[in-house]
Amino acid sequence: MKPEPAYQLLRQRLRDEIAAGAYPDGVRLPTESELVAECGLSRQTVRRAFQDLVAEGVVYRVPGRGTFANRGYLRQLGSIEDLMSLSEDTTMEVLHGLSRRVDVAAASRLRLDHDVVYTVVFRRLHRGVPFVLTTVHLPESVAQLMLESPELATGAVGTNTVIGVLEPHLDQPIAEAAQSITVAPADDIVADALGCPRGHAMLGVDRLYSDTRRTPVELSVSYFLPEQYTYRVTLRRSS
Repeated sequence: MKPEPAYQLLRQRLRDEIAAGAYPDGVRLPTESELVAECGLSRQTVRRAFQDLVAEGVVYRVPGRGTFANRGYLRQLGSIEDLMSLSEDTTMEVLHGLSRRVDVAAASRLRLDHDVVYTVVFRRLHRGVPFVLTTVHLPESVAQLMLESPELATGAVGTNTVIGVLEPHLDQPIAEAAQSITVAPADDIVADALGCPRGHAMLGVDRLYSDTRRTPVELSVSYFLPEQYTYRVTLRRSS
């Protein structure tokens, strides 16, 4: 059996050490020169291992300072099923349960002919650390199907997602999510929920979910802490 390349062995060793807590979040890893001397490897081998770890989101590099551990939350998303599987390893805490409100902007995005939506606000945690605050807006016709859902009540804590709770009630499945990503400063609400300073740079992600008839059924607006969250999407050529 052909032995694994040296860079793969080093990559796995460093990945395991980071996962085990040998390098806490934001702690610098050994330099390329230090690993070359310690392991008796070539600089090219060490560099390749670091490049792979950077691509995986396990570490990040700061020019002139070094390579640092990144133990924040990493998700690779490419489908609606990936979004629904957030419940597998995170916890949802509902801060403000599903309730009726007037929101002109959200109603417009949902293509409603009035200004009334139903909204639920929650934060999501990984290993007890909050990394995103999300506000979900629903059309009244959709929200009425879930008004009694205990998962969407104030104070509810669970391993679920709103679309996971929602979809069983729909007569048509969710087929797509149109997504946009921006950078936005944390306001007082976001800062308080995620424990960051007001004005802190956040990763803003909003998704408009539609069913198989192209009818919008949910608008999700999220603010992610970039220190605690890595977002990865695989792009492929069309055939």
